[in-house]
Amino acid sequence: MVDEETRSRMAALEKRLAERKRRDTPPPSTSGQGYSGAEVAYRMVIELVTGLVMGLGIGYGLDSLFGTMPIFLVLFVFVGFAAGINVMLRTAKDVKLGGTPPDETRDDDGAARSRDDS
Repeated sequence: MVDEETRSRMAALEKRLAERKRRDTPPPSTSGQGYSGAEVAYRMVIELVTGLVMGLGIGYGLDSLFGTMPIFLVLFVFVGFAAGINVMLRTAKDVKLGGTPPDETRDDDGAARSRDDS
């Protein structure tokens, strides 16, 4: 059984812990909404390698199926490479490397403003 003094001490402790947690929690940052350069680079490398591997697999499968060993393999490796480059460029455009995060626009003087301020 818990007596009244222990309950009051526990309530005071919970109140102090909640206040400390509120104080120690950093406010949400509006400047960190974009992607870091490492995240974007890693994503782009994965997209390129995925295109190459898929092209290699499709080409090898078609060559095995038709018995024309290097023709489709080489052709689809180039197609996979082109597809990987295309996806990388689309990613770079979507992420806007070096630009503003997606929820901001720029004024004529270059100052960032929210779209809600329009």
